Amino acid sequence: MSAAPILETRGLTCRFGGVTAVDNVDLTIAEGELRCLIGPNGAGKSTLFKCMTRQLRATSGDILLRGQSVVGSQPHQIARMGVAIKNQIASVYSRLSVRENIWVAGRRLHRGDELERSVTAILNEIGFDEPSRFNLKVDALSHAHRQWVELGMLLATNPILALLDEPAAGMTRDEMLKTIKLIRRLNEFATIIVVEHDLEFISLLAKRVTVLHRGAILLDVARSPLVREIYLGKQWQAKQ
Repeated sequence: MSAAPILETRGLTCRFGGVTAVDNVDLTIAEGELRCLIGPNGAGKSTLFKCMTRQLRATSGDILLRGQSVVGSQPHQIARMGVAIKNQIASVYSRLSVRENIWVAGRRLHRGDELERSVTAILNEIGFDEPSRFNLKVDALSHAHRQWVELGMLLATNPILALLDEPAAGMTRDEMLKTIKLIRRLNEFATIIVVEHDLEFISLLAKRVTVLHRGAILLDVARSPLVREIYLGKQWQAKQ
């Protein structure tokens, strides 16, 4: 039996004047899944994310989180339901240290010794396990390190669903591989949807990929070996 859906969109549409950014999207994400969304610039990927979290109001359609419609909810209410979004620009507290960022995120769930243990474990996972590293101010970090701090904050908040918008953009291959490791760690307890352009990243990370084009779902890459080869190359087959 397949897992029940954690997220569904039904006929989701978002228009800006005469432009349809999201066009009648029916998307079903199973509990525990790790799904990638791909498509050219302007395909509607980021807009779809923002509609799911109610940062943008859809023109029509429905959004169901574990069977409950959330189209009337505010963004902070969606967040309290356990939905986290990581936008292209890292949302971190730049003037705080790495450890303070993780501590602030973790305090939503934990207190006292439990919080300290959680923070220490996450700092180890993201590679900031020494005081000389976890006491660094986030605004002094490189792009990749800031992304890892934000992924650490997501680990600390224990979401049920995480939406990651281009988490590996601008990274070296080694940095990308570490990012994949952190995303897989997050996927141990959270359903994940990732928007990304890097085809190697996608082929290493996800077994199912949805392709968006002009705001609509064009196809599901996982269903057809021929389509997998066309969109992700022959290496996709070898890595599955």
